[in-house]
Amino acid sequence: MSEATESLDRVMVIAAHPDDPEFGCAGTVVKWAQAGRSIIYVLLTSGDKGSYDPDLRPGRLAALREEEQRTAARDLGVKQVIFLRYPDGLLENTLELRRQLSNLIRQHRPHIVMTIDPWRHYQLHPDHRAAGQAALDAIYAAREWYIFPEQLVGEVEPWRVVEAYLFWTDNADYWEDISLCIESRISALARHASQVGLDTAKLAERIRNRARDTGEKPGYAYAEGFKRLRFHR
Repeated sequence: MSEATESLDRVMVIAAHPDDPEFGCAGTVVKWAQAGRSIIYVLLTSGDKGSYDPDLRPGRLAALREEEQRTAARDLGVKQVIFLRYPDGLLENTLELRRQLSNLIRQHRPHIVMTIDPWRHYQLHPDHRAAGQAALDAIYAAREWYIFPEQLVGEVEPWRVVEAYLFWTDNADYWEDISLCIESRISALARHASQVGLDTAKLAERIRNRARDTGEKPGYAYAEGFKRLRFHR
């Protein structure tokens, strides 16, 4: 079995929709990218239902949101963005989704996976619950020789993720100081104009206030909080 014996320098972010990474962990992403970590995004849907405009059809919206996500990711230093294009609003933690995510983990071999906390209290959006649960289930599957063994071809082997960081959590036990990255986070979020609008001043105030509140407990000016899971090697 392949194992993460080097530094934890490869990161995979698994989220339900374009803009989820920017709302959940963009300050940490840009900080880690600047420190030399290689980061990729896996978006399970393209957010094709994310509009109240009846004239903006799902196909057009999906293309727009994918482009917004690629631009935001590029600004943050993300190396690659992968879209699985499951239907927005209908995401389920299926065997096939876990199979796809397990395969991506085995191929890209991330040391760290960042995803949505599926156990957040009263998490209403079913896509968010499904994305986080599928990501964690895939972390387990990817390390096992006899789960999805058809994927183990050539140099592809089981891969053991070392840590998971769950954002949008009620149980944070790890905080990343993003005081020097808060403006990059705001700028990346502003790229998602179809979702946040064009009033960047209000967006900036909202993001700063939230990050300031999160930073109070660890004593940072601005922070992002995560539930960190460490897996036995």
